Amino acid sequence: MIITVLHSLVSFYFIIIPTLIFFHGSNGATITIVNRCSFTVWPGILPNSGSGDIGTTGFELASGGSRSFQAPASWSGRFWARTGCSFDSQTGQGTCLTGDCGSNQVECNGSGAKPPATLAEFTIGSGPEDPTRKQDFYDVSLVDGYNVPMVVEASGGSEGNCLTTGCVTDLNQRCPAELRFGSGSACKSACEAFGSPEYCCSGAYASPTECKPSMYSEIFKTACPRSYSYAFDDATSTFTCTSADYTITLCPYLPSQKSAANGWREGGGSAGSSQSPLSTWLSDAQALQDNDNHVQWKLTLKVIERVLKM
Repeated sequence: MIITVLHSLVSFYFIIIPTLIFFHGSNGATITIVNRCSFTVWPGILPNSGSGDIGTTGFELASGGSRSFQAPASWSGRFWARTGCSFDSQTGQGTCLTGDCGSNQVECNGSGAKPPATLAEFTIGSGPEDPTRKQDFYDVSLVDGYNVPMVVEASGGSEGNCLTTGCVTDLNQRCPAELRFGSGSACKSACEAFGSPEYCCSGAYASPTECKPSMYSEIFKTACPRSYSYAFDDATSTFTCTSADYTITLCPYLPSQKSAANGWREGGGSAGSSQSPLSTWLSDAQALQDNDNHVQWKLTLKVIERVLKM
């Protein structure tokens, strides 16, 4: 009897456990979107060419809500938040103030975000069947501008930096006048605002050697050091992990933030325990916020220096 039980336990360990590990790697990643904004958002999802649908391309997400998706192995695509949306209860048609995908519906149906919008981008590894491409790649991008604070946190992963990334700073509050969208609900990129090849990294500037950071992308980068600030900002902005799940948090909580109108949820609760990577990273971000006057002074000096060189 004892031998039979031990045999069963050994069989479970050597058969079931490896099977579970295999399927976790080969099945891709769970991506969860959490809305900590003080208002409803309408996330949009755009799979890249060759990647399939993961259940929806757009949906409504109330303040405090969350929703999870299973991204299969080798899936790639982007997520963003649409804000200020209004959809007719009868026809389902409508538009959004920021991040609108132009579908005239809650579902984006294969259309991407109209800039400016903060983006979370993922390429999920292929799993055990192709060991050369097992790592996931992820980033938060401000290349198309900014509309809400966003953080991406990896959990349960290995074999990569697996770091938390994103932008917790309220760029709408410090957006230069020439980049401001509408009444200040979003902040354009310099490419979107001016359309110049040197800002868009296009034409003669379509290479890392020719397209350099601008004073505008430096404003984004100083405020959000781990986010993409312009097209070739790869070195400090792309992160990797293996067999991880991911949480996208919109409007992550910062204790000293006072403005609920621009997407921060005052008193909205901790981003995690004091030991969590997200909590630690938010604390580091808070230190940057406390040093804000120094940062702004440095940016002012950079702008003056560039003007003098013209």
